[in-house]
Amino acid sequence: MSQLFSGLTRSELMSRIRSRGNKNTELAMVQVFRAHTITGWRRHQPVFGKPDFVFPKLKLAVFVDGCFWHGCPKHTTMPRNNAAFWRKKFTANTKRDRLVTRTLRKNGWRVLRIWEHELARKNEARLVARLRRAFSPSPVRG
Repeated sequence: MSQLFSGLTRSELMSRIRSRGNKNTELAMVQVFRAHTITGWRRHQPVFGKPDFVFPKLKLAVFVDGCFWHGCPKHTTMPRNNAAFWRKKFTANTKRDRLVTRTLRKNGWRVLRIWEHELARKNEARLVARLRRAFSPSPVRG
């Protein structure tokens, strides 16, 4: 099949397509919160790094990371086409995730990162246990 656009033109066009977030994973997380009567969370809060969920009173930021985009050790697959681009993209995403986590922790936030695959029904009990541990006050380190 012949290409309609040159590489630069295609890149320009693709850069204008804006992501719509990870609505499916966010909605799955909302269902977990509701099913287990977990309250106090907010979405779309103006917090550095744009966490998917924020528990303001606990100063807890929750990120639901997609396995593909954030480099899940269990499920990441490297696309065969344009491998150099994807390797660079995944590396940058991982670096940014680490920077966001470090910055939030430095500012007194606790950070919980949840993989997309942890939202599966079979993993729900383990996920809820992780959430409950995150809600408990962290021990004082001295």
